[in-house]
Amino acid sequence: SVPVLHASEYHYEYTACDSLGSRWRVAVPHTPGLCTGLPDPIKGTECSFSCKAGQFLDMKDQSCKPCAEGRYSLGTGIRFDEWDELPHGFASIATNLEIDNSFSESLENCTTSTWVPLGDYVASNTDECTATLMYAVNLKQSGTVSFEYIYPDSSIIFEFFVQNDQCQPTVEESRWMRTTEKGWELHSVELSRGNNVLYWRTTAFSVWSKVPKPVLVRNIGITGVAYTSECFPCKAGTYAATSGSSFCKLCPANSYSSKGATSCQQCAPDAYSDQGSSSCKPRPPCTDKDYFSTHTACDASGETQLMFKWAEPKTCSEDLPTAVQLPPSGVKTKCPPCNPGFFKTNSSACEPCPSGSYSNGSGCISCAAGTEPVLGFEYKWWNTLPANMETTVLSGINFEYKGIAGWEVAGDYIYTAAGASDNDFMILTMVVPGFRPPQSVMEDVENKEVARITFVFETACSVNCELYFMVGVNSRPNTPVETWKGSKGKQSYTYIIEKNATMSFTWAFQRTAYHEAGRKYTNDIVKLYSINVTNVMDGVASYCRLCALESSGSCTSCPSGNYIDRASGACHPCTPSTYLKAHQPYGSQACIPCGPGTKSNKIHSLCYNDCRFSLDKDGRTLEYDFSALPNSTSFAGGPSFTSKGLKYFHHFSISLCGNHGRKMATCTDNVTDMRVSDGEAEFSKSVTSYVCQSIIVPSDVMGYKTIVSSQPVSLADRVVGVTTDTALDNITSLPEHFSPENVGLTDVIFFYRSNDVTQSCSSGRATAIRLRCDPLKTGSGALSVPSKCPDGTCDGCTFHFLWETSAACPLCSAYDYHAIVSACLGGIQRTTYVWREPKLCTGGVPLPEQKVSICKTMDFWLKVGISAGTCAAVLLTVMTCYFWKKNQKLEYKYSKLVMNSTAKDSELPAADSCAIMEGEDVEDDLIFTSKKSLFGKIKSFTSKRTSDGFDSVPLKTSSGSTDMDL
Repeated sequence: SVPVLHASEYHYEYTACDSLGSRWRVAVPHTPGLCTGLPDPIKGTECSFSCKAGQFLDMKDQSCKPCAEGRYSLGTGIRFDEWDELPHGFASIATNLEIDNSFSESLENCTTSTWVPLGDYVASNTDECTATLMYAVNLKQSGTVSFEYIYPDSSIIFEFFVQNDQCQPTVEESRWMRTTEKGWELHSVELSRGNNVLYWRTTAFSVWSKVPKPVLVRNIGITGVAYTSECFPCKAGTYAATSGSSFCKLCPANSYSSKGATSCQQCAPDAYSDQGSSSCKPRPPCTDKDYFSTHTACDASGETQLMFKWAEPKTCSEDLPTAVQLPPSGVKTKCPPCNPGFFKTNSSACEPCPSGSYSNGSGCISCAAGTEPVLGFEYKWWNTLPANMETTVLSGINFEYKGIAGWEVAGDYIYTAAGASDNDFMILTMVVPGFRPPQSVMEDVENKEVARITFVFETACSVNCELYFMVGVNSRPNTPVETWKGSKGKQSYTYIIEKNATMSFTWAFQRTAYHEAGRKYTNDIVKLYSINVTNVMDGVASYCRLCALESSGSCTSCPSGNYIDRASGACHPCTPSTYLKAHQPYGSQACIPCGPGTKSNKIHSLCYNDCRFSLDKDGRTLEYDFSALPNSTSFAGGPSFTSKGLKYFHHFSISLCGNHGRKMATCTDNVTDMRVSDGEAEFSKSVTSYVCQSIIVPSDVMGYKTIVSSQPVSLADRVVGVTTDTALDNITSLPEHFSPENVGLTDVIFFYRSNDVTQSCSSGRATAIRLRCDPLKTGSGALSVPSKCPDGTCDGCTFHFLWETSAACPLCSAYDYHAIVSACLGGIQRTTYVWREPKLCTGGVPLPEQKVSICKTMDFWLKVGISAGTCAAVLLTVMTCYFWKKNQKLEYKYSKLVMNSTAKDSELPAADSCAIMEGEDVEDDLIFTSKKSLFGKIKSFTSKRTSDGFDSVPLKTSSGSTDMDL
């Protein structure tokens, strides 16, 4: 006979479901190879059958039975709540999506960047590798996956998505996780039946050299898996007191339990344990680090008592020989005064002064006529925590809020108390419901300062402590604005509030990031001495300021751009090209001159450049017009790579000028808001300014449909000035950052400053944009950053850009062209105008049209010249002949005269010959003395002396009637 196997030697399993949804129950031996003596297969329950939570399917009779005490079940599900190691079925892989095969060394960089199990939860990586936690599950029916997570830092992209049988991810919308604000948040997604692969994926950008906080995940539960054929035992530190439990409860503090417990055991008096412990630890002796001091509220006589308390939870023992005792409480001291704007009531409590009055902390005084209260909050005395502040402790181990105070008041400061452990976060939060900015600010959309918060603090640390200052808008998650590490001397910090919304301000202090048992660093503390918030909607006043007066004597607001005269309370407009210091509009000195190349807007709230600029240079005026440049342009620097090889870009957006000073450049953070609805858009993490920067990870790198843009920062909130000088207001734009300028034409530089003051940039970030004329680059031209500093900045504070474009050339003037005159062709001469080379101008005066003029050609003048020359030659020839003949005649007469004059005086002259002698003229003129014409008189007068120098003597004839002119 075949031996029948004992029930302990085999177990039951179901076969795979067939197409009709039916299956068989078969017995499977524990020892492989035993095939005889097993019960026969019988028909199983249908495939979609399952038990409720707290029950399991008893395979013997295929019915649901409740779990026993100390055990639990999810019915159709599984839960992963122990993370000492990655549970069976999970895989954690890290990749660098940039990598191709040639970069195998970078891939090795990422092998350690995975999700890390840390006991109660699993933590993501914090570097640029992409770490994925995966789990594959086959669901017999549709179900859900749920998990709790903490996601505090948007420098990490965190997504959760599911792929089904067809490898299609679930709806795109739900994959991007939102950052968490307080403690653990629950997230659940519906799963369809069949195969599902769950992915938790993170990638970080630690670009500003801050290491982001990791994402934490715990309590992953999946329902819709098949039946549960057994219940799970409760893990150590938890218990289930009743049967049919769907979960186990945590053991309270000072108790413990082992695996599968139905109740918890109390620790011995000299031992202690935290909530959910599997064992107790011996209590150490108490030290001075286990207690702290605090104050009671003021009593009726105006005194406060100094109280000493053990830090909660108390884990030390006072009974051990070396233990310190709690110092005696009850020492009375005088109460600190009330804070400004408050007054003491009969019961010595501090109450806010009524509207229209102010106080220095004692009694309330009504504001005098012509003044108004300056509303805000100024906390500098700490007797009790103000009504709009609360304090708590966030555990640094399991990130749950503890119901204990993290900060304690101490008269003239408030300080961090002892936490439950040295890596707890000590949290202080102040909520301000809204702001009432001065009238002039409310009308102006661009001058964004609505209010400011200033606080004075000091840290004293022996280890690497950190103080975070965080700001939240309209109950959206807090974002860290500034972080201080290590000990910092007493200093002040100011944050400018730019949105009129409900704001929360949080101070969080962590002594050390590492967890060790006991308290070692309780003496590492932060002291906050004072907090001052301006323009608070329902604030109190510590003083009154002058206001503009109506004729009735009541306060009114000045028109925008007007300052208040201190003496008369009258409003006076600011002079042109000045802007008004809105939060202190008193006296003409409240109007601050605009920088070079800028002018003020109509309401004198800011200075801006209207895209025009003129420059006097070498005796001429260069006019520039930048209005052709786009309202807002953006460009990315060259790719940068993180240490792990992730490619990213610094993306800059620039709105240079014009628009009446409206800022047009916008940079956004879409890491946690891939789908910001329009209503929320105003409060999404976006920055609008003249110049802003964000980190862009291209969509092809991340495998996302959307380009990932994160960490927007404003680089330019106000225009300082426009000039060709290389320095303005302590901002320097070094020419050597870029290739040399055009010869004879200097770059025009726009200088800006931002309001963001950081530890490294104490006067805020600054930007210098060089506009360089390049006639070949039309349109918006080309933007570049210094080759030595590919991030646009060499020191992290001042950003440099070069914008080469034809729009940066001066407007053309008559100086920029010259005339070329052509030869005279066919009686026509042309004058052509051409640009001087190189042409470094644009627009402006157009090139004049070609001019045409009539002219006499060269051959015409040649003919005229030859004719004139010929005439002159003929004339000269004739004159030469004439004068030669005349000369011959004179010579003859002269020789005759000489002959006559040699005869003796007594002798008569020789008789004249009748013949005409050689040289004589027949037509010798006879000149009659009696009838001389006027012409004749002149002629005779001029010829009295001949050209030889001899006198011409008239000789009388014998008759004496005529003279002969010899």
